[in-house]
Amino acid sequence: MIAIIDYGAGNIQSVYKALRFIGAECVVTSDRETILNADGAILPGVGAFGDCMENMERTGTKEATLDFIKTGKQFLGICLGLQLLFPESEENAGVVGLSVLKGKIRRIPSGEGLKIPHMGWNNIEIKKKDGIFKGIEGSPYVYFVHSYYLDADDKEIVSAQTEYGVRIDAAVSFENVTATQFHPEKSGETGLIMLKNFVEMCG
Repeated sequence: MIAIIDYGAGNIQSVYKALRFIGAECVVTSDRETILNADGAILPGVGAFGDCMENMERTGTKEATLDFIKTGKQFLGICLGLQLLFPESEENAGVVGLSVLKGKIRRIPSGEGLKIPHMGWNNIEIKKKDGIFKGIEGSPYVYFVHSYYLDADDKEIVSAQTEYGVRIDAAVSFENVTATQFHPEKSGETGLIMLKNFVEMCG
């Protein structure tokens, strides 16, 4: 069973539908015990960094998420779910994130011909060929929607990067924690392979 952590953010259903499509057993939940007893957990995210952290505090999903990660079971953050794993974001100064990993969430610099948010398909350079990227060759195109990006302190945790006016750390992997800035559930067949890999990692 995969727990999709629900802290009041929108667009969780797309993750649920993608998991069901590949035959994975999953549940959308904010219940602490359900989350902790799951074989794996996914933290999706849309909206503002500060609002989401406030919602996680209010719903109790902040502590449930941190406690789940401590179990050593597989965890996947998606989009804002990646950014929330870090201590802070330029989007909402002074708001403290989950601080599971070290790095800074920066605003994508506006440049000639670049629209913010970065929305649509872009290719990624895969740095680690295991985990969710097992069996994926080349530089696949995946779907992004974001105005802020990760600049990880330790580039050893970075499993994929992309370019959009700046070098973006598009995915990370450290111990039992995986996260992507892009949306696997909206990234066609390639994204479904990633989700299948994650489900297999959960056993």
